[in-house]
Amino acid sequence: VGLVAAAYPFVASLEPSARDRARGGSVTGDLVGLAPGEMRTVAWRGKPVWLLHRSDDMVRALQEPDPALADPLSRRSEQPVSCTNATRSERPEYFVAIGICTHLGCTPTLRLDDEALNAELHAPGGFLCPCHGSRFDLAGRVVKNVPAPTNLEIPIYRFTSPTTVRIG
Repeated sequence: VGLVAAAYPFVASLEPSARDRARGGSVTGDLVGLAPGEMRTVAWRGKPVWLLHRSDDMVRALQEPDPALADPLSRRSEQPVSCTNATRSERPEYFVAIGICTHLGCTPTLRLDDEALNAELHAPGGFLCPCHGSRFDLAGRVVKNVPAPTNLEIPIYRFTSPTTVRIG
């Protein structure tokens, strides 16, 4: 009995703390009030995860072939099987991605009004990494000849309601 009583605190100390469990668990993203063209960020495992509501024009542009993209079919990218499509999403109008550039870990910014980026991607917007100039379309696909080697990572996620997404 004494051995069990002495061993219990030691064994319990090996368990991850509540804070560590929360950082590795799933998080819920709320899409309520997110208008087309707007993006919200939630934290998951210490990383920013983007929730972008894409307009019909944005979705249409993503489904057109774009010769400027380095990996348009996302063959070298990390994403769930359900997101291996032109919009890299389970529902075309919502884009869920880890907002970290695959080059050096910077955070790209959403640029919907950048004429040069729009002309290059033949689309109404994209993401620009201000540190080294990597560019991504609204599905997180990287443009050719930029420092980022692969498309943005898509985490495992699922919709639990029409306006709620569970990440992780």
